[in-house]
Amino acid sequence: MRALIVENQAELGGLWQRHMQRLGVDADLVLSEADALAALEAADYNVMVLDLVLEKGAALALSDYASYRHPSVKVIFVTNTGFFSDGSIFNHCANACAFVPTGTPPDDLAAMVEHYGTG
Repeated sequence: MRALIVENQAELGGLWQRHMQRLGVDADLVLSEADALAALEAADYNVMVLDLVLEKGAALALSDYASYRHPSVKVIFVTNTGFFSDGSIFNHCANACAFVPTGTPPDDLAAMVEHYGTG
């Protein structure tokens, strides 16, 4: 199973990546929308962990592109803001499967990636 992590903070993304790798997930980490687009062109992914508020790019546009390029990819949105706290993200992004705070324990996030990536 392959996962793409799109996270502004390299240290946080790296932490998530290591936890996923411990579960046998082949996880790639990128820091921007442009790098994520390149990764999606180069490989097939089962799951994308996507920071809702990207410093360099637009998360919703990236989610739409992933849905087009890889129709079966599931997106786990992470955020440290109140945007979409009403759950409306699921109305806007057909490939959204989860919406969690950035502070979610890395083991829990890795387990979610494993769950959605094998389903």
